[in-house]
Amino acid sequence: MSKKNLNEMSFLDHLEELRWLLVRSTIAILIMATITFFVSDYIFDVIIFGPTSPDFITYRFFCDLSHQLGFADSICVTEMPFIIQNTDMEGQVNILVWTCITAGFILGFPIILWEIWKFISPALYEKEKKHAKLFIFVSSLLFFLGVLFGYFVIVPMSVNFFATFKVSDVVKNQFSIDSYIGMVKTSVIACGLFFELPIIIYFLTKLGLVTPVFLRKYWKYAVIIILVVAAIVTPPDVVSQIIVALPMLVIYEASIFISVLVVRNQKKVNGQ
Repeated sequence: MSKKNLNEMSFLDHLEELRWLLVRSTIAILIMATITFFVSDYIFDVIIFGPTSPDFITYRFFCDLSHQLGFADSICVTEMPFIIQNTDMEGQVNILVWTCITAGFILGFPIILWEIWKFISPALYEKEKKHAKLFIFVSSLLFFLGVLFGYFVIVPMSVNFFATFKVSDVVKNQFSIDSYIGMVKTSVIACGLFFELPIIIYFLTKLGLVTPVFLRKYWKYAVIIILVVAAIVTPPDVVSQIIVALPMLVIYEASIFISVLVVRNQKKVNGQ
């Protein structure tokens, strides 16, 4: 049950381990990026540009939901009044490369987690080291759930909002491909990482940097931030905002619960 003596490794040794972590993670991302290159047509046409079609599954879901709630066609999407254009000579080449790298990062995330686990494991108890597979599984699951949430909820709502928002009928929406894909990448990656919050809180609580009391104290501020984000990325209707905000609130509440469990277990170990 004793921790490994961290003094066994010098500061330079830790830097060397960190360097190899980054090298191996980069190689994993590049391998996955190379694989995605061979299916890039599908990634662009079906996945990335899927939310630009009124027939996208999310829009159809909300349309059906609006009918069931008696809102008629109030939140149905019938058209996307914008075009996506490329304005740089090398724009589409750069987009292809960076999109494959982003996809490589998403697909290679479990490998990156494994590398991170190997880096931090010397500071853990022997009992905790046995939970490596559980850590990788849960962390990967949360990340992929966040990516799916970002893609199927945040992205289509953002596309719909920005496509229909206008300051004047004189102005036509012509989005650059950099802007559109940048929004898609930011949404899915940010949501994926946000869904890692329970794991992050677990380790921060283990290190004594975060406590349940702290998380509860700032709960109302977290709720306000989540509601503001939900209001920004969704159309001005309550149903859409609740659908976006609710999973994020659940994630935050789960983080508090995990922090409570960690503190409780630490007290048991210390005989308190």
